[in-house]
Amino acid sequence: MRITWRQALAFRMRRHMLDPIGELSAPEVVGRLCGVQAQVASSAELAIRLRQSDSGPGEVAQALASGRLIKTWAMRGTLHLFKAEEAGGFLSLLAAARPWERPSWQRYFGVSPEHIELLRQTVREALTGPALTRDELIEAVVARLELSHIGESLRSGWGTLLKPLAWQGDLCFGPNRGNRVTFLHPEVASTRWVTPPPAEEAAPVAIAAYLRAHGPATADAFGGWLSGGWFGKRQLRSWFHDLGDRLVEVDVEGRTTYVLAQDADELAAANPTKEVRLLAGFDQYVMAPGTADTNVVPAPRRSAVSKQSGWISPVVVAGGVVCGTWEMNGDRASVSWFGEAGRAPLKLLHKEVDRLSTILDSGLELSLEVS
Repeated sequence: MRITWRQALAFRMRRHMLDPIGELSAPEVVGRLCGVQAQVASSAELAIRLRQSDSGPGEVAQALASGRLIKTWAMRGTLHLFKAEEAGGFLSLLAAARPWERPSWQRYFGVSPEHIELLRQTVREALTGPALTRDELIEAVVARLELSHIGESLRSGWGTLLKPLAWQGDLCFGPNRGNRVTFLHPEVASTRWVTPPPAEEAAPVAIAAYLRAHGPATADAFGGWLSGGWFGKRQLRSWFHDLGDRLVEVDVEGRTTYVLAQDADELAAANPTKEVRLLAGFDQYVMAPGTADTNVVPAPRRSAVSKQSGWISPVVVAGGVVCGTWEMNGDRASVSWFGEAGRAPLKLLHKEVDRLSTILDSGLELSLEVS
């Protein structure tokens, strides 16, 4: 099957509930997107609400409190929101890469695989009750003589030594205690939690979910989104191959990609979209294909979208392509439109800023510059 990139991006816009805007609850939006990146809580909530025709503030917090959502370290080692019952499948694939067994990891942190197993056991025991702050959890860990040397590494804001535990289902984030994060065991955080299945069982489910939302796509794109390159191409292609006739090969202007067979007719019938959307920072529409995908983020503008220290800017998407960035400046939504994208569609930009104003309950005006 052959299609154009305009068709492919229109299909994604529809699956992302961006054209048209969806009517799903916050947990259902998170499930559709295979998780929502959540280092910045306000960006995660906005990413969800921008996909809802009717939303209110606090829905994400309520879903976390009720256990419908959990927050944990996941794709590419970053914080994500997941539906509690679906998180384990994605985490299982991350754990399958077992980066903590690499010699470079062991040398840098001074931990062996045996240390990680002891750390897992200690953390599981510590989190059988109420949520613990990072300091409280570290205190329980370093009380074990064999783990006393890793206290400083555990205090790192990046949480690198704790991420393997998150991927193996040993901990997730609990409610903040003031300005301090807390940790829980996922079974305590949610009665909906499902223990991560073996990777060979999780892979077809996770790949299907990814393609359902972000297809048509390649195995390499899935691997980049999942782990940023931890997996070898042979493993990724084996997982895709195992889906057999559930996948259909799609030629998108010379690039070989895949889509679920059940979605092939809808993809073939997709008409290019003209919709303009303002998207939050770290939005899955950008993160799922990756900022290196020049069909979504024009190559000369990658640095405007992907900033230093892993920061991903809020973007303006027109016709499925990133055509600018934006930010809040007081009572203004300041749009920096990419000049090579052509004339800025003022009417559609004003309409989208009005929608953003309604979501944020704040009278916003459009401020436009061409860069």
